[in-house]
Amino acid sequence: MRKQFKSTVMELAARDEKIVVLLGDVSVYLFNDFKTSYPDRFYNLGICESTLISVGAGLSLRGLRPFIHTIAPFITERCYEQIKLDLCYNRLGGNIVSCGSSFDYAWDGATHHSYGDLALMRLLPEMEVFQPGSGKELEVLIKKRYHSGKPAYYRLSDHPHQVDLDVEYGRGVVIKDCGADLTVVTAGPLLANVLEACKDLDVNILYFHTIKPIDSELIQLYSHTTFLIIQESHGLQEAVNQEAGVKSFAHGTPEGFCNCYGTLADVRKNLRLDPGSIKAVAQGLLCK
Repeated sequence: MRKQFKSTVMELAARDEKIVVLLGDVSVYLFNDFKTSYPDRFYNLGICESTLISVGAGLSLRGLRPFIHTIAPFITERCYEQIKLDLCYNRLGGNIVSCGSSFDYAWDGATHHSYGDLALMRLLPEMEVFQPGSGKELEVLIKKRYHSGKPAYYRLSDHPHQVDLDVEYGRGVVIKDCGADLTVVTAGPLLANVLEACKDLDVNILYFHTIKPIDSELIQLYSHTTFLIIQESHGLQEAVNQEAGVKSFAHGTPEGFCNCYGTLADVRKNLRLDPGSIKAVAQGLLCK
């Protein structure tokens, strides 16, 4: 997804001279072409995440369109106050783009794990929140919203799903509708595991790449069913549950710190987010 991010920004910057890129010493080599082509629109501020946000807000105040990029927990949890006050309170536009979603940096432990960023970002007034699951979703959403004048958070993963879906800002996707009483809901790259788990089950499947604004109309269409929300980070369930009449169960989000090291697949298995475990949870609800 990072490569798609860079390609999309390069394409947009060729026709929009207001675009600037701010990096926190991450993806610097990836953006070498941007630095060479637009040296006066490229800033690597180092490991100073709060400064990244404040400088980005200042550039936005001058009429520019910043893309602010580094690792997920550093650009959200570490500088939440700056995002709240410098961007959101002042109603300034800006694109916060993270990498290392959830457990992409599984081997680096709690400092690099990120399962609160989506929930935190969606609480902020004016903030839009996106969890694209593929490069295509990322490209469409950035092109649609990067110049909206609102602050936006895009959460990138190095492990995208390979499902080709129609993408529309603010709209969820009906993956499967079989008139079932159980609706499995998920977002982002985890869709691949959900599809594998539910391929033989009598369940509906809904998918969201836009967490805020959530697709209220789609949720209401299925609100007469029970929702099983499969997520590896907070945010999706809270967004779904804000709609009236929803009965939901969440599966996968850790209650405490995840102390499992290894690969993303190792962590997902530990959290019972592998296809076999997801299937077992869905079957358990189907039997009730």
